[in-house]
Amino acid sequence: MTTLWDTNGSAVVKELAAQRRTGGAVLSGVALTLVVVADESRVNEAEEAATHAAEAHPCRVLVVVRRQLEAPTPRLDAEVLIGGRLGPGEAVVMRMYGRLGLHAESVVLPLLAADAPVVAWWHAAPPDQMATDALAVFADRRITDSSIAEDSLAALRTRAEDYAPGDTDLAWTRCTPWRSTLASTLDSVSGRRGEPVHVHGGRIEGDPKNASAQLLAGWLSSRCGSTITVESSTRTPGPSGVDSVSLELDQDEQVRIEADRRNGAVISQPFRPDATVPLPERPLGDLLSEELRRLDDDEPYSDALEAATGVTGLAQRSPVRKHIWFDPAEAESAPGNGGNGGPAKPTDDTSGDKSGDKSEDKSEDKASGEPKPRRRSSAKTSGSR
Repeated sequence: MTTLWDTNGSAVVKELAAQRRTGGAVLSGVALTLVVVADESRVNEAEEAATHAAEAHPCRVLVVVRRQLEAPTPRLDAEVLIGGRLGPGEAVVMRMYGRLGLHAESVVLPLLAADAPVVAWWHAAPPDQMATDALAVFADRRITDSSIAEDSLAALRTRAEDYAPGDTDLAWTRCTPWRSTLASTLDSVSGRRGEPVHVHGGRIEGDPKNASAQLLAGWLSSRCGSTITVESSTRTPGPSGVDSVSLELDQDEQVRIEADRRNGAVISQPFRPDATVPLPERPLGDLLSEELRRLDDDEPYSDALEAATGVTGLAQRSPVRKHIWFDPAEAESAPGNGGNGGPAKPTDDTSGDKSGDKSEDKSEDKASGEPKPRRRSSAKTSGSR
């Protein structure tokens, strides 16, 4: 590992190339570049998860930590590792101070692996508008986590309003064991009958304020064509926010899956004895590794997000984002913004150019004393009126 203090992007690129040569080209090729955006308080957790994911998916890991945006002097501190604590591949941990944090892409872009897709993961509060962060604009997949927000349901709705194909959420990944267990249970009922199963309704018992529970209900609602609600449970659910799922089927049958608090769940269905299946709460590295398995659009997630939030038309949106410049300092000082940190309103360049031309024309006419062209004459006449 090499630590570069108060350095620049060019020095980081050169050091990475030098370590690759001296290390005997540890990594001949990578499947993707994983860009991790994390707060300083969550860096260790993010590094551990990225290391676990890199073991299953060979990738170059770039960790971006934005610190002290209000610092008067921009500075970059970087750690360059090959085969170190962040797995067997190449990794760079960058801490950016001052205004450099607003231009993180200027350091990250030269470090991207050639001809490899880019996945960006925010283990921090993502921007309300992904287009305001250039790291999200050039990424092929974007991973957020609504569960770490103070209000996970509000964060989930924000992600729906700003959704573009290629976005996904680890809150969705946390309910994967429940989804697979439900799908296999209904397949078992269908196999016994010899015909498809129709779900007429149901409920989820757990935490109604949990994003994973709401996404699971949205997935069931979108797939079954019936409303599935989330109700409070008498027991405290795990990180997935789900304690049990009950589904009302046709032919007056019911299936129920309930967590047993021993990393498993009990399945109850008609004409079959109760069965226990594993239902572990997976670590963060497993969740991230699952999302790196696919680089295409996650259509089931968009359907579940639509049903959970009520925001429609997500799958029809454009997958391409155009970068929008956003300066938090300007947003807080702008009149009428209320200091809410929202993106500043775009300025009208056309009107600004016209006013600038008029003032420039008047000053030149007074200095030269030459007759003015027709456009300038009309501008002066309207001004005298």
